[in-house]
Amino acid sequence: MADDNRGGRRTSVLAMTLAIGACTWAISAWALQPAEDGSAVAYSTNDLGMQFVSVPSGQFPMGCSEGAKPQECSADEKPRHTVQITKAFEIAKTVVTQKQWQAVMGSNPSRFKGDTLPVEQVGFQDVQAFLNKMNARNDGFLHRLPTEAEFEYAARAGTTDQFAGANVADSLSRRTPSDDWAWYNVEKTQPVATRKPNAWGLYDMRGNVAEWVQDWYDSKYYAKSPPADPTGPERSDGGRGVRGGTFHDNGPWLTRVSFRTHFPEDYRHFDLGFRVVREKR
Repeated sequence: MADDNRGGRRTSVLAMTLAIGACTWAISAWALQPAEDGSAVAYSTNDLGMQFVSVPSGQFPMGCSEGAKPQECSADEKPRHTVQITKAFEIAKTVVTQKQWQAVMGSNPSRFKGDTLPVEQVGFQDVQAFLNKMNARNDGFLHRLPTEAEFEYAARAGTTDQFAGANVADSLSRRTPSDDWAWYNVEKTQPVATRKPNAWGLYDMRGNVAEWVQDWYDSKYYAKSPPADPTGPERSDGGRGVRGGTFHDNGPWLTRVSFRTHFPEDYRHFDLGFRVVREKR
């Protein structure tokens, strides 16, 4: 797919969203409070240098953020609904880097080269091949992608606003410099963990590269999602879910923690990577 198709799809979502009428959504209280300083979080490190954060179980309001104006949310972010994450899990501090991918796969498909840059131009099945090799190492953990709910839960890190506590004056502004928590409106991918972490110690959840999640995508899934540990529809013509903003998004709107997009499993692009979740076997 041509480069401008990627940007066209994301910007067309913004244009469509501006036409959405007003709606008000109820929200339940948070079960967890954000940490005061994400940089103080303790990490667990594997032999590849991947660092993981332990995310506690809890519940959160998934979808269109509290306080968002009607035009600031897409239709597929509604209705806002309470989701329970019933089991704690570990999620990587950063997206997978090119050095880590090279160590496991012996190759580097990325357009922008650099050991500490995110690996990109990896399709969904490429990611599954990486995870299979990780699991074949038999290090006591099962490695997988996060579900869409797990990703948003971790990205919000106890917050309820659109940007997980980042100071963004105007979500719909264009050609806006990156905020302190996310890389966007820059020319290329950036080294991981060079912006501020969120309250749970996770970096680049809103920017740098977008990230594959495990779920199939369904624009109307939120209306029928189970309240506990949703994993998406059994199948969908919409492809796989993708979360997070990218380095070349020209404003903060596409970096909101509730923003959803999707691509076919064989889609590869220089602004698309992934992050690993692991569970004890």
